[in-house]
Amino acid sequence: MCTGRVDLEFVLRALSKGADGVFIGGCWLGECHYVTEGNYDALFNMHFGRKLLERIGINPKRLRLEWISASEGTRYAEVMNDFGKQLKEIGPLGESEGLDAETLKLNLMAVTKLLPYAKLVERERLRVRFDKQEQYDEYFASDEFNRLFEELIVDKLAISRIMLLLRDNPLSARDISDVLGIKANEVSRHLSNSSRLGLVSFDDAEKRFAVAS
Repeated sequence: MCTGRVDLEFVLRALSKGADGVFIGGCWLGECHYVTEGNYDALFNMHFGRKLLERIGINPKRLRLEWISASEGTRYAEVMNDFGKQLKEIGPLGESEGLDAETLKLNLMAVTKLLPYAKLVERERLRVRFDKQEQYDEYFASDEFNRLFEELIVDKLAISRIMLLLRDNPLSARDISDVLGIKANEVSRHLSNSSRLGLVSFDDAEKRFAVAS
């Protein structure tokens, strides 16, 4: 299967089911077996996926992409051994990031629910095509990309996490801030916007927010 077919949903599903990391191996750039050159898409998706994981408190190094041809069995073994060693050093998923099991599950679910929107935005506003891997590295580290990512993705992801958290129990803005690690003023802003859209309701007596019925 071409690495361009490896959807970020596959990555999130693997992590949700307990994998400590996800490895993607593909043809070297310029040596794709398909006219679509899907390994360039894979490189973009790897960087984009790492940004999403980092935003929900997961070590982005848990997602790794390497170029390995079918004839490079020795290199494959070396890379896999190195990745296994790296994951052992990082530690178990969630635990080493300071996330309890429920918060980890909620965060991964929030990204998964946001993924259709994120893919659309990525295709229309964020997608670029370069010839060299170094150019992708520079782009994803650039102020331009980070500004667009903050503008188009971050708020939507925060709201997704808040809505999932409120699905089970009504909570105060402070409770939400403490559980999700989002600044209290940002939580209040998201709740205010969500309330205007009819997504959440506020109980004056309990001083708590809940998903609107």
